Amino acid sequence: MTGATESAPVVARVPVVNAANALTALRLVLVPVFAVSVIVSGTTRAGWQMAACLIFAVASATDLVDGWIARRFKLVTSVGKVADPIADKALTGAALVLLSWYDRLPWWVTAVILVREWGVTALRFWVIRRGVIAASRGGKIKTALQILAITWYLWPMPAALAAVGPWIMAAAVVVTVVTGFDYVAQALRLRRPAR
Repeated sequence: MTGATESAPVVARVPVVNAANALTALRLVLVPVFAVSVIVSGTTRAGWQMAACLIFAVASATDLVDGWIARRFKLVTSVGKVADPIADKALTGAALVLLSWYDRLPWWVTAVILVREWGVTALRFWVIRRGVIAASRGGKIKTALQILAITWYLWPMPAALAAVGPWIMAAAVVVTVVTGFDYVAQALRLRRPAR
């Protein structure tokens, strides 16, 4: 025995208040602002429709940027891991519910997407002690399609272009459901007892 003591490795603590979490917080703040803009527009007043669409687009962009910042600069925190999906679901959920409320989108579409979104979030918490269900490529395509479809519905499109919206939303629903089953399979594999 040399008498020398081994020091424990120093683990840098990531501050909760950081750029990535600030963007997540901004997205949460923008949800009610977006909702009010849609309500004021009544989905018929072009100026307010454009404002609502731009707010939704900016809020959606923060989701891409905050994740990149968190990974690139090692700013991942427990708070961010919980707040980020909540902010995503709140924004998407508000958009879908309002579009259905104003008869722009069938309620069943909103129900299918929201059940899948909240279901996958619940699955992630269910397996959190066994492992992480990372966002798949299909999940990223699903998110992109949902954002594109919602943006299409929000913007005051001429009739010919507006007719494209349901096709984009149909693609979003299909990918949403398929990737939902994939996440269920991943969760079941993680929960399976080790042999």
